[in-house]
Amino acid sequence: MDSTSVMLLEDFGIAACISIAAAGSAIGTGTAAMGAIGSWKKCFAQSKAAPFLLTVFVGFPLSQTIYGFILMSQMSAAVAAGHPLIGIGVFGGLGMGISALMQGRAAAGACDALAETGKGTANYIIALGIVETVALFVMVFLMGQIKTFTG
Repeated sequence: MDSTSVMLLEDFGIAACISIAAAGSAIGTGTAAMGAIGSWKKCFAQSKAAPFLLTVFVGFPLSQTIYGFILMSQMSAAVAAGHPLIGIGVFGGLGMGISALMQGRAAAGACDALAETGKGTANYIIALGIVETVALFVMVFLMGQIKTFTG
């Protein structure tokens, strides 16, 4: 493989890391927002106060984009040192992106449950935090792999 092709693949891995994580965040926040909007509508229809906390649930999947950025930054330094890390970029972004997508789905459920009952906030946040942990594990473990490659 010529050097131009290798450079393109290296760039692909770096871009994939944050892009796939951000795509998951976009889908996750969109899904959570749909749940929040439906929950607010239920509250308004019943003349109940709409919980502002639903907005927090909508924002939960955004952090995976930050994790993708952190991993991408670590990858950039390793790639500059001559270590192509295409797999780490693609699969790291995928792991973080799917975590964000599922967190958004769980957040939509949390919105519905909180608006309906007004109870369980701590439980919903704990459940969303557990889903978040998957993305953190992906980032941290892959950063460890990058350190292994770069010494």
